[in-house]
Amino acid sequence: MTGEERRREFAREAREARPDVAVLCLLIGAEAVGAAGEAGEAGDALADEAQVELDRLAGLLPFGARSPQDWARAVADLLGGRCGFHGGAADYRRLESSLLHEVVRRRRGLPIMLSVVWTEVARRAGAPVYGVALPGHFVVGFGPPDRQVLADPFAGGALLSAGDAAALVAGTAGEELSPEMLLPADPLDIVRRVLNNIRAWASDRPERGDVALWAVELAMLLPSHPARLRYEHGRLLVERGDYLRGAAEFEEYADVVAAVEPSTAHAIRHRARAARAMLN
Repeated sequence: MTGEERRREFAREAREARPDVAVLCLLIGAEAVGAAGEAGEAGDALADEAQVELDRLAGLLPFGARSPQDWARAVADLLGGRCGFHGGAADYRRLESSLLHEVVRRRRGLPIMLSVVWTEVARRAGAPVYGVALPGHFVVGFGPPDRQVLADPFAGGALLSAGDAAALVAGTAGEELSPEMLLPADPLDIVRRVLNNIRAWASDRPERGDVALWAVELAMLLPSHPARLRYEHGRLLVERGDYLRGAAEFEEYADVVAAVEPSTAHAIRHRARAARAMLN
């Protein structure tokens, strides 16, 4: 697919009744490959290879697991044990840690991407599995709420007791664990969080405005995206010398906020005029 075709596919998949998280994450990875200057076919091939590997791993899970704990232990033994999927502090410094095809290849990644691997492999094998978006740390849940078993893919699939989960939330987010935090994560919320991680990675590296730009543009293709993404998009365009498009985005955002924040809208329109003046 061309870059434009991939983005159309990303937008289409995001609007499905049940969006496929793996497909969306692999399209994010293909965008990264294309933005790095490689041919579109390279990103498509890497996505295909990752799907094949996820299928292969699912086929290695033992047949006949019954309880949520059985499933959690079987997946942890395979992925965290035999295959060595896990994460560490250094993984937060790598863009590859947020790209699904790279996480499948390297067997290292951020908690949310390792959790996508866990859920995709387990789901293909028939497990009752879902992502759990704890504040500050993504994990995986097996089974219904009354028999839920949590596993931490970042720690190789270590099982988490209720006390472990509470301590994890307190340590990463300074909050108390609530029942709502343990509900299955919405697929699009997972994708938003992945893109937010990529944008955060790029924001710490001003020289990687190219990554921040495509991550914002993909986030804008998701349904119900925050209006402020238009402002961020405009800022990134202006920083990269695309003054006309940047000014247009500033004005679009100003129109959105004018009714509730007139002073903010006025300041943003001033930025739009300043951006256009850069062409004189």
